[in-house]
Parts: sequence; structure tokens; C-alpha cells
Amino acid sequence: MPYRRTPRVQARLDAQRAAILAAAAALLAEWGYAGCSVAAVAQRAGIATGSVYRHFPGKAELVVELFRGVVSREVAAVREAAALAGNPVDRVATVFETFAERALKAPRRAYALLAEPVDPPVEAERLVFRRVFRDLAAGHIAEGVRAGLLPTQDAAFTAAALVGATAEILTGTLTTDNDTTGELRPFILRAIGSRDA
Repeated sequence: MPYRRTPRVQARLDAQRAAILAAAAALLAEWGYAGCSVAAVAQRAGIATGSVYRHFPGKAELVVELFRGVVSREVAAVREAAALAGNPVDRVATVFETFAERALKAPRRAYALLAEPVDPPVEAERLVFRRVFRDLAAGHIAEGVRAGLLPTQDAAFTAAALVGATAEILTGTLTTDNDTTGELRPFILRAIGSRDA
């Protein structure tokens, strides 16, 4: 008969996994991907390094799970903000403005999410992250086209270009003292062909 964990043992393992993820989140926010080593995570969580490896094969897999959690919270916040905006054009701009505002509140973490050199599994997750935002913006762009507020266009293409441009703008802002995010809304409106531009 195979070994089955008792509810008490499972609860302890779940709590340890949560502590590992919380420690990794704190390190990522303070030091970025480079400072989020397995040893540093274990020390921050107050456990042995081997305990981290019981839950995650390595640093990349740990950060991938962490990215997924962060991205789901960011997407939820952006979706919520966009839903409160007026028309589809406003919703497109709000998607990117909200993303930028939230990034600037946690600049080190945002840089890790957007541009810091990372291992291939984390880079793959970064692409998923960008596609989620692309699809969110594309839905609002397509809605704007259907409503006659925007010219006919490939909504997914436009949204992908805007995600890339926004990431580049934010990377520049996060790595220099030159904050150009105030120009984001006018740029977005021009790029989607809004008459309000």
C-alpha cells in the first residue's frame, strides 16, 4: 500500500511551500532575479536549502511559480481597472496605464518581470505574461473597432506592439531617472487610431 500523507503532514508541507514563495517574492522585490537564489530563499524562509528542493527542482521552477502568482494578481488588477473605464478606447489606455502605475510601485520586481536576464523557463513564462496582456488589450481594441470608435485593424497585432512598446518604455523608466510614462496615454491613443489622440 502506497504511503499517504496525513492531513497534518500535508498542512505542514503546504505552509512550508507558502513560506518559500513568500520569501522568494520578498527577495525578488528587493534584489531581482539575480538575488533570488535557492540558498537566499531558504535563509529568508528560515528553512534548510534542501527543504526548498523538496518543493522545487531549482531556482527557475520556483520563480516560474512565483511569476504565475504575481501575473495573476497583476492581470486581475488591470482587468478590474479597465472594467471601470468608460468606452473601449479608454479601456485600452487604462490597461497599459494601470500596468505601468503598478510596475512603478514595485520597480525592482517589475524589472525582474519585464527585462532582467533570467533562465529559459522564466523567459518562457515572461512570454506567457505578455500574451495575457496582449489578449486583454486586443479584446478592448476589437470592441472599439466594432463600435466604430477605432479604425479597422488587426487587434492582436496592435495589442502585441503596444505590449512591447510599453515594456520598453517601462524598462527605460525603471533603469534610469527618466520617467516617460506620462506620455503613455497619448502614445496608446495615437497607436490605436483614436480620434481622441
